Amino acid sequence: MTPENQAKMVADFIQNMPHAKALSMLVERSGAGEAVISMPYDTRLIGDPETGVIHGGAVSALMDTCCGTAVMCHPNAGVPTATLDLRIDYMRSATPGDRITATASCYHVTRNVAFVRAVATDADTDRPVATATGAFTVPQQKAVTS
Repeated sequence: MTPENQAKMVADFIQNMPHAKALSMLVERSGAGEAVISMPYDTRLIGDPETGVIHGGAVSALMDTCCGTAVMCHPNAGVPTATLDLRIDYMRSATPGDRITATASCYHVTRNVAFVRAVATDADTDRPVATATGAFTVPQQKAVTS
């Protein structure tokens, strides 16, 4: 698949996922086992009305989607994929009003499982909002029959 076709496939996939659309996720970059997806600040996603901080569930959805996209873009993994395990460590609250950006890398692929690392940041890119590690399914090749 050409890089252009892969980018279109990823963009179409993200735009057809209801949660990604509801969270206004935007694919900033994707390819070769890596993905960068961002999500704008949205008052509908506030988890703490007193501080205006975005709910951790929205950050989780962003990171999960970004990790899955990195797997889809890996030359040895592919589509479809599903989350097997995802651990997210929250470092701090995202700054109210800031866009949150997740960057994921699929760093190892076996016959059945792809392994991914990710980080989410806001405008302060030196201080992560959250980090993640995950395992995702790798589609099985269809058996060749003669």
